[in-house]
Amino acid sequence: MEIDRNTVALLIRQQFPHLDHLPIEPVSKQGWDNATFRLGDALSVRLPRNESYAEAVKKEARALTVLGEHLSVEVPSVVAVGLPSDTFPLPWSIRRWVEGDTLESADGVNPETFAVSLGKTLCDLRAIVTDSGLLAGKHSFYRGCHPSVYGDEVQKSLDILGSKVDAMRCLEVWQRGMTSAWTARPVWYHGDVAVGNIIVTKSVVKALIDFGTCGIGDPACDFVMAWTYFDPESRKLFRDACEVDDQTWQRARAWALWKALVCMSGLSSPDTDGTQAKALQAICNDVD
Repeated sequence: MEIDRNTVALLIRQQFPHLDHLPIEPVSKQGWDNATFRLGDALSVRLPRNESYAEAVKKEARALTVLGEHLSVEVPSVVAVGLPSDTFPLPWSIRRWVEGDTLESADGVNPETFAVSLGKTLCDLRAIVTDSGLLAGKHSFYRGCHPSVYGDEVQKSLDILGSKVDAMRCLEVWQRGMTSAWTARPVWYHGDVAVGNIIVTKSVVKALIDFGTCGIGDPACDFVMAWTYFDPESRKLFRDACEVDDQTWQRARAWALWKALVCMSGLSSPDTDGTQAKALQAICNDVD
């Protein structure tokens, strides 16, 4: 679906004319699920790229209201939800813009300091009352569910990649993650804790953004950055700060393995910069 500045301008003019005077600019780094535009200095407009991502719009609006009140870091509060129309057939949202650099673009981040800060932030997230959260499922692309939901994609990826990966080791890691399940009460999870969705200041987490795959369930999916970002030393600090048991950690590694394999095999967004290939090495070399 083509989404450009003219689309956004027309939507604002039709549904929120009091904001029509504000300039509109696309953000420099666009996400896979949504197109995002700056609206003046304080706001942003977020539009799902297709129907499969549209279900998250109203869910995020509800979740961010609760999380913004209780989370120890900032979240992009939703100002208004736009209606589907002839101009754009899906719901969309206007939200407060969170200033700062994402981890992806920030310079001079101390990995040890950041590891502790992120781990504590995720602990705070799990502690928030879940009354308004949606149980994990299709709306979250099964983040928050058991990683076995993607077992067929792991096998297909291994078949595609063949000798390019150590299939035996990958299956060992996967099986370790299959031997347990989250048996405690469902807790909040973000669903896409990644370098583009964390805003940092002086090596600590200032804000979490992009809660499109959030919900309540098993938090294991939130710890994949242990292998996609951290080195062995900071990974240990991150693990300690996350305060999760070994079985949850093994399910987290299974989530990281799935993501690396589907990207490397072409079943998902391509691994153009080699991040997932590097993560796969860390996953397979990590001590069990």
